[in-house]
Amino acid sequence: MEATPTEREADVFQTVCNWVTDIGLVITKTNAAERLLVVENEDRDITNMVIDCEDPILEIQQAVMAVPEGADTNRLFERLLQMNGTLVHGAFILSEDGTQVRFRDTLRLATLDLEELRGTINALHLGLEEYGDELIDLRRRLD
Repeated sequence: MEATPTEREADVFQTVCNWVTDIGLVITKTNAAERLLVVENEDRDITNMVIDCEDPILEIQQAVMAVPEGADTNRLFERLLQMNGTLVHGAFILSEDGTQVRFRDTLRLATLDLEELRGTINALHLGLEEYGDELIDLRRRLD
């Protein structure tokens, strides 16, 4: 008997949960109905990373820093765009309300494999390692 779409989505979600732990992330929250995970790994500077397995894509978002209201953000946004050009996977984005810089990547669930997911997590870690000090400095200049 063929699995229903809901059963397939549940299977994919469970597979992603397994892969996340294989990669060394700790699942701190799950919402199976919404296909959402929240994960962390302090050694990789990952805290409250949201993984949304909403078919047809898997979306990963990690808050990077707050953006103070009313700050002159031109230099920050210019530099983030430049940084995006060097990232292997994903990009730094601005939240819809403009209050946070986040790292975001999307992957196609139908073809997703462990190595692709690992590559995205590693790209975030490398991006934070490479640009972490500069991001902190940029954030301080906004105050």
